[in-house]
Formats: sequence, structure tokens, C-alpha cells
Amino acid sequence: MTYPETQVHNSLPLLLICDNLRDPGNLGTILRSAAGAGCSKVLLTKGCVDAWEPKVLRAGMGAHFQVPIINNIEWETVPNYLPPDTRVYVADNCGLYAQAQISNKAIDHNKGADRRFLKFHKYEEKDVDTGTDKDWLPELEVQNYDMDWTEAPAAVVIGGETHGVSLESLQLAESTGGKRLLIPVAPGVDSLNSAMAASILLFEAKRQLRIRAELMSRNRSFH
Repeated sequence: MTYPETQVHNSLPLLLICDNLRDPGNLGTILRSAAGAGCSKVLLTKGCVDAWEPKVLRAGMGAHFQVPIINNIEWETVPNYLPPDTRVYVADNCGLYAQAQISNKAIDHNKGADRRFLKFHKYEEKDVDTGTDKDWLPELEVQNYDMDWTEAPAAVVIGGETHGVSLESLQLAESTGGKRLLIPVAPGVDSLNSAMAASILLFEAKRQLRIRAELMSRNRSFH
């Protein structure tokens, strides 16, 4: 598919990775935000709802024709679609806790972790429910979403609301030097809708990139 030249010219060094997003309304809304923010590409991993499903198309309001979308990608091949030196950041929209989906591979290595999903505290070594040792989980630093994280090409992972982000996404973030991005919410609020979290993060990245471009332009004008 070809895309408008103005869209391609104004795209940012910013990708969106959708991780097991199953709600068509949410995915369509997220694609609309990705197009509006100027994402260069949107990757949909296996398990996401089909980007071309009618409800997704309706919610996307034309976004499908504004930003390249690559469907049904295996996690092993995700790095092939990332520009060199991309850092992968995982949206942590669950306050002080995050959910990780345990892959069969992880279960094979950790016989004690026999539950499909575990909630784990970022600052503790053991699972609060089972006492399982969490040393095998990727260690990712947590930072607020409004702190600078766009100094290199960035990819943001948004997980589905039911299962959260996958273990594979955490591993990819760790291997690229990425972090968890935390959107602080008021006490008593567990998390944000995934489409809202995606919009906040993408437009925050756009803001950071604009400020960086303005600073570089000023510095050049002084020389």
C-alpha cells in the first residue's frame, strides 16, 4: 500500500507494538492515535484482533490508510521490523504492579510457576501470591512516562487489558535497553484503558521529539 507523501515525510522515529490486543474498538482507537501522533509503523503480534476486521476499521476512522500496519507477527521476528538501535518500552498502565503472560517456554524453565498469569511486584523478588522466585523475569527499570525516553528510535508496547503485556515483550525491552513507562494514576484506580494509555504515551513521545528538534535547531542557529 502507498501512503500520503506528507504522512511519510512527517513520520517520527516512533513505532507502536500491539501485544495481544483483542478488543476491536480499542485497536481501532489506538491505530487512529498512532496515525495522529505520526508513528512510522504499527506492528500487531500474533493474538491481536485482525486490523482489518470491520469494527477495527470503523474505530480507526481512516487510520489504516495513514500509517503502515503489519499484522500477525511472531515475537521472534519483531526485531526484524525495528530500525537499528531501537529501544523498546513497555507501557505499564497497572500502577505499581504489572501483569506478565507466561509463555510455555518460561513454564518449562520454571516448574514452580504453574499458573498461566502472575501478578508480580516490581520491587520484590518473590510473587506476592505464590512465593515463586521471580529472578527469571526480565529486570526493567520503571520511569514516569513524562521523563525523557525518546533519545533513540523508540517502540512502545501496549498490552491488552485482560492479560497485560507478554513475557516476550518484557524480554525484548530488556534486550534493547528499554524500560517500563508508568502513567501515574490516582489511588484506587487500577489502570487505564489500553487505548487511552497508548494515546498518552504516543503524544508524549511526539512532544519530547518536538522539543528535541527545537533545541537542535536553536543550537545550529547559534553556530
